[in-house]
Amino acid sequence: MEGKITINDVAKAAGVSKGTVDRVLHNRGEVSAASKARVLKVIEELGFSPNVYASLLASRKVRKIVCLIPEFHQGEFWELTEKGIGAGQENAAKYGVEVVTVRYDQYDMESFQRACARTLEEDPVGVVLAPMFRNETLKFVKELSAKGIYYVYIDSKLEEDGYLAYFGMPMYQSGYLCADILTMGMPVRSVNIIRIARDKKGLSDPTLTRRTGFVDYIGEHFPDCEVRNVFIDPKDRDLRFEALDRMFGQMPADHLVMFNSRIHLVADYLRERGVHGCRVVGFDVLEKNLAALREDYVQALIAQHSDQQAAAAIDSIVEVSLLHRPLAKRDNFTQMDILNRYNCDYYL
Repeated sequence: MEGKITINDVAKAAGVSKGTVDRVLHNRGEVSAASKARVLKVIEELGFSPNVYASLLASRKVRKIVCLIPEFHQGEFWELTEKGIGAGQENAAKYGVEVVTVRYDQYDMESFQRACARTLEEDPVGVVLAPMFRNETLKFVKELSAKGIYYVYIDSKLEEDGYLAYFGMPMYQSGYLCADILTMGMPVRSVNIIRIARDKKGLSDPTLTRRTGFVDYIGEHFPDCEVRNVFIDPKDRDLRFEALDRMFGQMPADHLVMFNSRIHLVADYLRERGVHGCRVVGFDVLEKNLAALREDYVQALIAQHSDQQAAAAIDSIVEVSLLHRPLAKRDNFTQMDILNRYNCDYYL
């Protein structure tokens, strides 16, 4: 076909109305699966390139993407994620898309439930979330799917079929890698996993997959090694120190690991109690973690750019839901960067 391809050419070739083509292009209104498939096939065959940018800005419809993340204080892990949300927000705004952040208490399942309800009230085209509460997240994403709302996982993901994309570390492999770094590939008598005492009902366990990878490595390489779990309260310094005092008083504790971003809590204890000689490994580039790394209370951090993950997650929803471009990959595993005291200042 010679000349510029128009929406009328697409409609004629697909045997549908111009309005049907328009609804397919802008993902609005009811279109049968068969008609949508024909339109998309003709668009590809004819090389039709509508000015989606202009048409989206001309539309009066308010489109939203909701980022559902935990509440945080300055210097915590989710602060960097919110920085990435800001970058994604700037790009989405070019297409007339509003990015809304809804926060919840990651230690309170009911807070998460309320945040899910607020998210649905925004009537978004897509949702970006990290699955803190597994069962409640599965219920929520099922509802999103039923409503035709795209959702993208960041930081960690659940193994189910409905998600549009994932941006984050390969969780199981990061745990496996962590075990190798902690032990340096050599037999050890025991390892101590320091875990956060989360919600009272024990329903929040976002690092389960990472912990599974870690335990599998230990079991495969050092079957005689004892793996211990010690729970600490991140909000109460006295209770935290009591738990760690008991750990050091009852058992050898020379190999310590945390699978979230809070390894600085362990470093604080080691510093105040004057404990040296432990090998300690953690995750993520919080400034408190980097300080502990520089002081050698932590020997290694496995790092990731969570800001880039959040921005990419927002971009993916814009690409698919508004620009109708397929994603190159569904699972976008980010690199696992290993930092020590000698290279950490050159990472960010």
